[in-house]
Amino acid sequence: MSARTPGKHAIIFIFVTVLIDMIGFGLIIPVMPSLLHELTGLDANESAVMGGWLMASYAGMQFFFAPIVGGLSDRFGRKPVLLAALAGFTIDYLIMGFAPVFWLLLAGRVLAGIFGASYSTANAFIADITPPEQRAGRFGMIGAAFGIGFIVGPAIGGFLGEWFGPRAPFFAAAALAGLNLVYGLLVLPETLKPENRRGFDWRRANPFGSIYQMRHYPVALVLMGAVFLMLFGHAVYPAIWSYYSTFKFGWSEADVGLSLMVVGLTAAIVQGGLTRILVPKLGEWRAIIISLSIAVAAYTAYGLVTEGWMVYVVICVAAIGGIGQPALQGVMSRQVPANAQGELQGAMTSLQSLSMVVGPLLMSRAFKYFSGDTAPVYLPGAPFYLAAVLTFLALLVGLRARKHDPKPDAAAVVPAVSPAANAPVGSGPMPPAD
Repeated sequence: MSARTPGKHAIIFIFVTVLIDMIGFGLIIPVMPSLLHELTGLDANESAVMGGWLMASYAGMQFFFAPIVGGLSDRFGRKPVLLAALAGFTIDYLIMGFAPVFWLLLAGRVLAGIFGASYSTANAFIADITPPEQRAGRFGMIGAAFGIGFIVGPAIGGFLGEWFGPRAPFFAAAALAGLNLVYGLLVLPETLKPENRRGFDWRRANPFGSIYQMRHYPVALVLMGAVFLMLFGHAVYPAIWSYYSTFKFGWSEADVGLSLMVVGLTAAIVQGGLTRILVPKLGEWRAIIISLSIAVAAYTAYGLVTEGWMVYVVICVAAIGGIGQPALQGVMSRQVPANAQGELQGAMTSLQSLSMVVGPLLMSRAFKYFSGDTAPVYLPGAPFYLAAVLTFLALLVGLRARKHDPKPDAAAVVPAVSPAANAPVGSGPMPPAD
């Protein structure tokens, strides 16, 4: 066996791991309303609150455990952490597949959040075995795995749920994770050399640390406020989409899965192609303003649509709003020095996790309140209107930050984005839906 073979197998393993994680996430989204109805007897608008707790518990565990898991991988190596994560995901999916009561679903999501915090270890693994000049390409492969997984997963999950029942996708996801665990046991090398390991330090495990460090960069700090509002609004997609479409349009699991597949396809087209064309021509700030404006309009339209086919029209328009994310990252990266770029990305990831703790809880409750019999105004689209307001506030905060940007008209350069940056949290990263 050549010296390069282990590296090749390791890259394939990481790619497959991320792909399976995303497919597994996509598999279960379309069936959650049906599964919660089976367990609780509640309609989609009421079970959405329980779904919000499932999502928030995952994101909360991921937020608090990500720096801990990262420290453990620096102490004990990448391989045991990654394999433990795969074992954890396998157990989680089995728990959720067999769960006879809601609290077991919640326990499964807590476990998944803890093990899902190992995603940063996968990035570190890639960095360990890849020369600096090749890392952008390798991270691009991982980004492609996200997109492919989110396109394929919901469609498969929707049809599995419709044909074999709402528990079938969980068993399929468990089988995929288990097979990948076996593959990893056979081919995965340890990439962190003993001399490069360091002791575990609880002081480095503070999940708020990277956010706190941004206080030294005022413009970046203001922009982070805009990012949090934007991500808070964005949480309406993973939190409400399945329940809203089931409740308002009577969609089946297959219908939900198909719609999410279209979301993934349109996002891939925009972020994989149009972004690199439009952002340099528009400039970063103009791209951000246009993107947020489109997002506000799209959220409002989702709340107003009366027929299922209209959703697909809005999806296609909303996808164009994806041009703003790399532009925003480009602007923020200019506000901090080179030796603080890692802290910036860590802060962005922390904000994303926080938004996915608070967002699903608020969005699901708004959905239940305004779609119930006691609602002062019957308004099932209320969560989307709330998302529109939050995104509009993000736009206002962004415009304020622009006034203090020392180079507001700097030439736009689309950054090489780490896959983690495109990751609204649920069971793992997924492409932005807006």
